[in-house]
Amino acid sequence: MSPTMYGLSVAWGILTGILIILLIYRSTLTMHEDDSIDLHETESQMHKDQMQVLVKMRRITPIVKVLGALSGVMILVIAGLFIYQGLNGATTLQ
Repeated sequence: MSPTMYGLSVAWGILTGILIILLIYRSTLTMHEDDSIDLHETESQMHKDQMQVLVKMRRITPIVKVLGALSGVMILVIAGLFIYQGLNGATTLQ
């Protein structure tokens, strides 16, 4: 494996690991989120908690999308380089 492939593989692994951690964190946030809440004046703390969850979700979602796209592009680049190196290293029979 060439140093370029090794470096790309390590970078992809780190990026994908961060993506997985964020996906797990996002799923734990949504476990505590309710679809609808019937609130009275005395339950304003529940409303505040739900708003905090919503703010966190809005902050995490774009990051997850960008990391997912980067991870996909990197794995395609790695696969392309792997195929390119394989084709360049292949000997042709005559």
